[in-house]
Amino acid sequence: MPTLILLRHGQSRWNLEDRFTGWVDVDLTPEGEAQATKGGELIKAAGLQIDRAFTSVLTRAIRTCWLALTAAGQVFVPETKDWRLNERHYGGLTGLNKTETAAKHGEDQVKIWRRSYDVPPPPLAPGGEFDFAKDRRYAGATLPDTESLKTTLDRVEPYWTAEIAPKLAAGETVLVAAHGNSLRAIVKLLYALSSEAIIDVEVPTGNPLLIELDAALKPISARYLDESRATKLPTYGA
Repeated sequence: MPTLILLRHGQSRWNLEDRFTGWVDVDLTPEGEAQATKGGELIKAAGLQIDRAFTSVLTRAIRTCWLALTAAGQVFVPETKDWRLNERHYGGLTGLNKTETAAKHGEDQVKIWRRSYDVPPPPLAPGGEFDFAKDRRYAGATLPDTESLKTTLDRVEPYWTAEIAPKLAAGETVLVAAHGNSLRAIVKLLYALSSEAIIDVEVPTGNPLLIELDAALKPISARYLDESRATKLPTYGA
């Protein structure tokens, strides 16, 4: 049976500082490392045998993947990294403290930038501290200067279709260790959610979401392996 495990990276240093992180390559905190390890322990306790892992090109997701696979006793599993699984690009908000940004622009405006489906933040100015154009991880790629959840989905979906879905269709158990918004994009695809329904979907850090799929890759069942930290699961077609 095709089985998908979605794992959001553990707490990062900028999560702790309440800053918009996006594509900035910050590392995990000790708490984030513990969350990733716990995620792997839960995978092991559930008896899940992973065939393949996918992650982004950002350290916090890569290390979450490694720590989880190590704790699960499956560090040998083939792993693929791709920037299309990166977190949403927060544009001109990148690096800013969320509380201070709300005080400056108003809570309503910041809520629209953060939680709406198709309204991106202001674009990132080229040539600044957080301009990723010269980063070799993105060589040859056309990069955004800001993203909404919709445009995040626009880059995640082709990668999902070309790389991840075929492995699931072959009956593999796949781990995707990534970020809140790239994982929400996958959930929207799998559950055929409306742009309104996806707004309320949250994926907690370090808590594996186990989704069993039918041959058409439609969800049959889903559960968080740590029920004490579970968030509400989506309803198909909502």
